[in-house]
Amino acid sequence: MQLRLNKFLSKAGITSRREADKMIAEGRVKVNGEVIQILGYKIDDEEDCVDLDGKRVKSDKGLTYLLLNKPSGYLVTLKDPFKRPTIMSLLPQMKRRIFPVGRLDFDSEGLLLLTNNGELAYRLMHPRYKVRKEYLLTVKGKPDPSSISSIKKGIYLNGKKTAPAKITQIASSQKRSHLRVEIYEGRKRELRRMFEATGYRVMKLKRIKFAGLTLGKLKKGEWRYLTRKEIDLLRRKVGQG
Repeated sequence: MQLRLNKFLSKAGITSRREADKMIAEGRVKVNGEVIQILGYKIDDEEDCVDLDGKRVKSDKGLTYLLLNKPSGYLVTLKDPFKRPTIMSLLPQMKRRIFPVGRLDFDSEGLLLLTNNGELAYRLMHPRYKVRKEYLLTVKGKPDPSSISSIKKGIYLNGKKTAPAKITQIASSQKRSHLRVEIYEGRKRELRRMFEATGYRVMKLKRIKFAGLTLGKLKKGEWRYLTRKEIDLLRRKVGQG
């Protein structure tokens, strides 16, 4: 298929189209062994060979993007030495290994993205890009306004302050409260630790949104491939085209 060289580099997960143009102009890109410095240059992604800084750039045809509705009771890992159930038992056999983007702990559930696009995964998880993640939480008891305010502003965990969070109260009683929480950091068990630090235990946690992706009608334990529109959305969010 004929496409612009900068788009090919962007689709391969290398960089954004704008940055790709800079690389081309700097003479860092070769097509079939010849340096190309023409902006707008088109290639055949099935026939032509592209090198960046002397290294072959692979087409995005080998890249996989998959969304899983993770149930509680599964580890987000490729293999567990203690033979506990992992998310891999819920997924199809893949020709290429795919990896989770971020984590959901054993007792948590909801939206989990997996891919073998390492550059995209790195950017989606890096705090610099402020990729939003949204959760539904059930918390034991009724958090007081001061505790909620502290979490919203950020609290210290192991000497480092958490980023601000958005919290919406859905329903509450003296026994339990249901909250919607939005964050962009991804520290280990961050939400559970934030609420525990203010005296409230998270009883249930479900991720319902990540980088604009939602579960839709996907049931627990079910998975699907991302659409081209969704993949392009993720790329735009982190400056990859």
